[in-house]
Parts: sequence; structure tokens; C-alpha cells
Amino acid sequence: MSRENGAIDRGDDADDLVGIGFGPANLALAIAIDDHNRRDPEQALRVRFLERQERFGWHRGMLLDGATMQVSFLKDLVTMRDPRSRFTFLTYLQERGRLADFINLKSFYPTRQEFHDYFEWCAAEFGGWTGYGRQVTEVRPVRNDGRIELVEIVSRSVTDPADREVRLARNIALGTGLTPRLPEGVTAGERVWHTRDLLFRAPALAGRQDGLRHRRFTVVGAGQSAAESVEYLHRTFPDAEICAVLTRYGYSPADDSPFANRIFDPSAVDEFYAASDEAKRTLLGRHANTNYSVVDGDLIEQLYRTVYQEKVAGRERLRILNASRLTGVEHTADGARAAVRSLTTGEELLLESDAVVLATGYTHVDPRELLGEFFDACRTDEQGRPRVDRDHRVLTDDHVDVGVYLQGGTEHTHGITSSLLSTLAVRSGEICDSLLLRHTGRQLRAEDGRLGVL
Repeated sequence: MSRENGAIDRGDDADDLVGIGFGPANLALAIAIDDHNRRDPEQALRVRFLERQERFGWHRGMLLDGATMQVSFLKDLVTMRDPRSRFTFLTYLQERGRLADFINLKSFYPTRQEFHDYFEWCAAEFGGWTGYGRQVTEVRPVRNDGRIELVEIVSRSVTDPADREVRLARNIALGTGLTPRLPEGVTAGERVWHTRDLLFRAPALAGRQDGLRHRRFTVVGAGQSAAESVEYLHRTFPDAEICAVLTRYGYSPADDSPFANRIFDPSAVDEFYAASDEAKRTLLGRHANTNYSVVDGDLIEQLYRTVYQEKVAGRERLRILNASRLTGVEHTADGARAAVRSLTTGEELLLESDAVVLATGYTHVDPRELLGEFFDACRTDEQGRPRVDRDHRVLTDDHVDVGVYLQGGTEHTHGITSSLLSTLAVRSGEICDSLLLRHTGRQLRAEDGRLGVL
């Protein structure tokens, strides 16, 4: 249900779910709901997704040529929940005419570009469910005799602020993704980029390399995105120096060994959720090297070989400034000036650069920024983080009937896969099951003439 300019017809049914954001997480949820609706049309859920991008996109700025996924294709949007679904990666390959070719690769890891195409292939099926180019600006609780039974989702067009829409929802799923994290005191600009924007910015410089005054790029960070950015810039700008700034002595390999990978299994989410707070902290600390600030081993070896071969040739374009920290970035008329201090000697270098690339990671979007007044009814822990039930629904006060499902930002309750692709298929099924349970409970109570939901 929608009405322009904020007008709401209370006689219309509310959506069973409005998903805010339509990246891989809410796309997987759309697939789970669609699979249910096809199986049981009598109990179909009415859903809508709102996405501020004008078309589907997932980390487009890092879809580098040749970069592969760090997750198996079997951990697509559906296989681990239902390998019979029509939305598997293998079905996508069959429709694209590449199934036999992919099998001959003898690899579990497609390129990032191909997996993005798979996501787009899935998303194309949900054009009628999704409002692209819409920025959600407000979530307003709707009260009835003291109870919050519904919420109003207010959105506006990203191209026409006067185009305003309000929807009523019984449940919402927050899938707003991650926001770039920049070093303290550093701001992005024309020549200071987060890796999210690498492919949106660098090609313009590659097209006019004669305009590169400093012939130098500085990349800050020690994770996969940092290493991939270094390799890409080194390959794309053959006359430029690439300075990689690391607080470590070098890139550290990701632990992708079979036993360590069990932390990404769906069963590990159950175990983590039931564990004590102390055990959760221990597990996150012990297994951080499966995901955070680590790099694929083959890429590490490739970069090391490059450094060594350039030393042999006597022309060192790839410089690894290890055990060093970025202390500041100054925007200049023709680039950016990066200040880098050695952690061992205290010596400071000023790197005049054509661009500074910040591979400094992401942070979760705080749900209270979007939920506003409604967040007051959400329960939090001692650190102010949302308390989240096993079905990924935020625990709320007793007078709230609206379900708020978090697609990410639940590492403290559900473990390291909170913001990763590994368990999206299973998580979407769990959320769908929860929605159905609440939907059935609402129907039963309505038949009994009573308000509220399970």
C-alpha cells in the first residue's frame, strides 16, 4: 500500500514486510518469501523493498577484473536453504549457457563480477516488489490504544525530493548494508577515495595519465580490499609508484582451513547464540583471522614476487611501507598529501600522491539512526546494542507488535557471519519462517476478535 505526499488510506491492508535496502541480504529474503508464496499462495506474504540505488548494485566500485569471491558458489542466495530452488547459482549458469564451462574451471570460487551478475539475475525477478531510487527518511510508530501495531515507512525519490511516499508495515527488515569507515580526521574528496569508490574514480585518471603529476598512489590498509587495490593500481598505472601503508610487517593470510571455516556453518550460529558473553568474545577474537584484515594467500605471494622482481630489475614501483601508520591526509590542488609515520623509528614521510585510497573497512549502520522514536521501544544490552532474538528480530517492549529484523549488525549475538554472505540463504529462511509464524498468529487472534500478534 502506498500513497503519495504522505496521505494514507487506513482502510488498505498494510504490507506484511517492508525491507529497507535491497542488497544481497534482503534479496535472499525476497527469494525465500517468493519460494513460500509459490508453495502456499493461500498464505502468501505481501512484501515491498525500498532501495536508494536506482538499480541493484553490490560493491560495484570493487568489481575488479579477475578478483574472485572468498566464499564458495554453493553459499549463494539459496542453496544451503533449498538446493531445489530456481534461484541457485547453478541454475543461473545453466540459463547463461556456461554450466559446462564453469565445471571445467574446477573451482568453487567464481569471479566477483560473475557473482554480481548472478545477484542481478536474481534481482531482476523482483522488479515488481522493489522501489529503486527511494531513500527511506523516517520510520514512524502507529499507535492504537497504547499499542504499536504498525509502522509508517516514509521514503522520497533520490531524484525528486517532492516525490514522497508512505507505506504501512507490520514488519520491517533492515538491510541497509555497511557504511565506509575513514581514519579519524580524514575526509573523502576528489583525490581521496574509500575503496568503495575505486572503480568510479581511478579509470578517469587512467584515461589521462599525462595529467598525473606525482606518479604515485598511496593505499592505506592491510586487508583483502587493500591488497586488491594495490594490485589493480600497479597494473593499471604502469608508470606510477604504488605505496602500500601497513601497520603490520606485511599482509597476513586468511585462515580458510576446513576446521576454521566451520565458524561460518549455520550450526555455528546456533552455538554462538547460546554461548555466554565471555565465550562469544573469545570466539570472535580467536577467529578474527578468518575475515578481518587478512588477504588471500595467492595474492600475497603475487605481490611479494612483484616487489622482489622489481628489486632485481632496479625499478621499484611497489613500495611496502610496513609497520607504519597514516597520521593525516591533506587535499591539494593536484592530488593529496599523505603523512605516514614509522611505528618503529618515528620517522615521518610526506607522500605527494595523485590519489590516496583508504582500504579502512566498513561499519554497521546504527539502526537507531533510521528507527528514530521507534527505537525507544527496542531493548538494548549494557553497551547500548540491540537485543536480538534467535530469529534475527529485535526484542521490543510488550506493547509493540511490529517485528524489526536485522540483516547485519548482529555480530554480538549471532557471530561473525552477521555481515557476510555465508549464511544468507539459511538466515532468510529463518526470517521468513518467523514472519509466517507471526502472520498465522495474527490471523488466529483476528478470528478470535483479539488484537495483537504472537
